[in-house]
Order: sequence, then C-alpha cells, then structure tokens
Amino acid sequence: MSLTRTVPSAAPATATSSARTGLIQITVTGVLWGTTGVAVQLLRDSTGLSPVSIGFHRLAIAALVLLACTAGRLGTLVSALRAAPVPLLLTGVGLGLYQALYFAAVAWAGVSVATVVSLGLAPVLAATWESVRARRLPGPLRLGTLVAAVAGLVLITGATADPTVAAPAPLLGLLAAAGSGLGYAVTTLISRNVSQHTAPMTLTTISTVVGALTLAPFAVVAGVAVPVRLDTVTLLLHLGVVTTALAYALFYAGLRTTPGSVAAVLTLLEPLTAAALAVALLHEPLPLPVIVGGVLLLTAVAATYLAPRSGTT
Repeated sequence: MSLTRTVPSAAPATATSSARTGLIQITVTGVLWGTTGVAVQLLRDSTGLSPVSIGFHRLAIAALVLLACTAGRLGTLVSALRAAPVPLLLTGVGLGLYQALYFAAVAWAGVSVATVVSLGLAPVLAATWESVRARRLPGPLRLGTLVAAVAGLVLITGATADPTVAAPAPLLGLLAAAGSGLGYAVTTLISRNVSQHTAPMTLTTISTVVGALTLAPFAVVAGVAVPVRLDTVTLLLHLGVVTTALAYALFYAGLRTTPGSVAAVLTLLEPLTAAALAVALLHEPLPLPVIVGGVLLLTAVAATYLAPRSGTT
C-alpha cells in the first residue's frame, strides 16, 4: 500500500521541479540581458556604432555561433521550419523588430521612456492576454507581483536615466516604445507556444538568424564597419555569445514551463542588473529610488518563486 501511495506523487514533484528550473533559467536570462547596457555603452564610446548596428552584430554573431554548434544537425532546423514555419519566422522577425523599435524609442524619446514603456508594457499585455484566454482574472498574488515589478522598473529607470538627453520626437518615441513592448509581449507568447515542441537550441538558432536578417537593412543604412581591436571584439563576442546565444537558449528553455507573463516579470531583472553594473563598473551613484526599486523587483521575483504552481496565482 505504501508503494501505491508514493507513485502518484512522482508526477507532481517532477512538474514542480521542471517549473522551478524554468524560473531559474529565465531569471539567469534577465541577469545576462542586464549586462547588455554596459557593453553597448562601452562599444558605442569606442566605435561610434549606432544601437541598431550593434543589435545587428549581436544577432549575427549569435546566429553564426549557433549555426556552427548545430552544423551537424541542419536537418533538424529544416524539419522544425517545415513543421511550424509561421510561428518560427514570426519569433525571429519579432526579435529583430522589437529591438529596432526600442533603439528608435531611445533615440526619439530617451532611455527612460523607452525602458519603462517597452519593458513595463510587456508583462501587462502578456498577463492580460493569458487572462482573456483563460477567461478569468489573475489572482491577487499575480497582480501584486506585476504591480511591484513595474513600480520597481519605473523607480530604477527614472533614477538612472540621463536627464540631459534630448527627446527630439517624444510622441514618435512613445509609439516606438509601445510597439517594442507589444512586439516583446507577442513574441514571448508565440515563442512559448513554439517552445513546447521545438528544442531550445533549434528555436534560438532560427530566431537569431531571422532576427539578424530583419535588422540587416537598418544596420547597413546606419553603418556596420567595426574596428578590429581586442576590446571591440571582446565586447561584440560578449553581446553575441553570452547575452544572445546563451541567454535566449535559456529563455526559450524556461518558457516551456513558465507562463509568458511570469517570464516578462522575471526578465525585468535586466534593468536592475544594468543599474548594479553601472554602479560597480562605471562608478555611477546609487540613488535611493534605485534601492527601493530594486527591493520591489526582487520582492516580485521572490513572490514568483514562492507562488504555487497551480496556475491560480
């Protein structure tokens, strides 16, 4: 009798373990993405490349590395594309476009507006879509987590943005930021569905290749020439290999067991990590709003980990 009682508990235990692993993978993704800002800033200072061109190099390097890693499994990539061509292509196009829109929003309206609107809108839209699809409102814990995360994002971004940066086209910047947030939310939801039957490495490879091709025309117009120096190559490899190839592989793996709205909340660790690195590496001051915002974000992440996996939160 004791044996028959313990067997049914194995499946829930395995599901809980998988869900927790997914949360960890996406949390690590947010931290890795948070190193992008410092790397991009250092790269722009040393090369003068536009953000769109840097984004193209980032995706192109990731695509080349991933294609090299999957050289013996090209048949798998082709089979995946044949099985689900539309969602895979949409994931890649979305990956390129929401980055391009974010960069445009930064140029037109400043970092603060671009970050708050694009990153803050994504978890709200994802949670709304999931609620509509499930035909029920999110639970109080999920709502509280969402509010705390977005509030933390606003505090961190508002305190770390450069107040002297001009906003030559604030309305266009706001629209671009909203488009970036919408693109990120939609791409996350699409890629979550695709990740259920596509291996993370395959999904990451296809999406980065398509994303790089999507950004290529914009990058060519802006200029793609890069001086070949040790510091430049190191920064580009970090952006391509660590913050893209590795980070997106973890992200897509985590999406297999993590709802899109939860993933969008966890990746808000990106601006918190960026702020911490700016303090540690660039010796920027640590204002009180950043501390408060960081506490709110970490509280939201902790609540996400502690929430029951039943989906009723």
